[in-house]
Amino acid sequence: MRTKNVQTLLECDDLLAVPSQFVRRADQYLSEGDILVSSANSWNLVGKCCWVPALPWRAAFGGFISVLRGDESRVDKRYLYWWFSSGRIQTLLRSFGQKTTNISNLNIERSLQLEIPLPPLPEQRRIAAILDKADALRTQRREALAQLDRLAQAIFLEMFGDPVTNPKGWPLIEVGTVAEVQGGLQVTTARKSLPIEVPYLRVANVYRGRLDLGEVKTIRATAAEAARTKLLPRDLLVVEGHGNPDEVGRVALWGGEIADCVHQNHLIRVRFDAATVVPAFACAYLNSPGGRQHLLRAGKTTSGLNTISVSNVRAVPMALPTYAAQTVYEAQIAEVDCLKARHKTAESEAHNLFASLQHRAFRGEL
Repeated sequence: MRTKNVQTLLECDDLLAVPSQFVRRADQYLSEGDILVSSANSWNLVGKCCWVPALPWRAAFGGFISVLRGDESRVDKRYLYWWFSSGRIQTLLRSFGQKTTNISNLNIERSLQLEIPLPPLPEQRRIAAILDKADALRTQRREALAQLDRLAQAIFLEMFGDPVTNPKGWPLIEVGTVAEVQGGLQVTTARKSLPIEVPYLRVANVYRGRLDLGEVKTIRATAAEAARTKLLPRDLLVVEGHGNPDEVGRVALWGGEIADCVHQNHLIRVRFDAATVVPAFACAYLNSPGGRQHLLRAGKTTSGLNTISVSNVRAVPMALPTYAAQTVYEAQIAEVDCLKARHKTAESEAHNLFASLQHRAFRGEL
């Protein structure tokens, strides 16, 4: 196991196999109930931990990871895990971090000095069981959302086929022939004196198939700039640059959530001809593995930043099903999105319930 495998849940999809002689001590082998801790990472990830379940193979942990193992005669393993992963303890662990350049190192000595409330073992098990049940509810909500995402993908493939092979033989067109494609405003300190202040979207607001509008900043612009870059409902936003090449070209649909909103130059706006292309279809197509192939090939890397240009987006080949088929797809996806919205609300409620229970559990109030 490496640091990248230590998330909220243990990730086992990218592991390394090494000869057993590299494992020098028996205590480097993992057992069910061990708690893996990221001990060297970026400051916001140091101390992050996960529970080790029963594994189908023998596994060990590598560098930049520590393992927390409780004395089972005094502390229940699940109780220890929920205490160590609680928000208050995680914040303390990050505050202990010893920063070296861009890496923060877990201060093991200070971490071991943290005081854990230890009621009798039966009480610990009762508390852990309550938190396990609350966490299971969160997991069910996440899985429901994942199933709805898979349903949306299945609907697209059933109606239009795989964009890689285009088995239904849809005609191919370039995006630029059916859409206006434009860059946004450059964010500079020189804008301080400009007359208009407007909200604007940046890369942090645009994810694949969704928007995150939790934090929307403002920018100063001229009236002409604000008019030129103003977003209209059903515009698509394409991420122009990212450190991760897999994230370049991710696309989200703007619904007009914020009045007079514009976009910065690291987002490319695509406004389709309303009589030819249904934006919901175009968004799904461009986000699909096949639809992204052109953007990935066209991308350039400069100083670790992967980028695409307005001309790259204009040149993207896109299958063009009948307008009627696109409209049917839009209606079906709207129903799926309504279900997702309800499940997201339920997921948020389950998360808040769990956080409240976890907070109360270690204050003796559960």
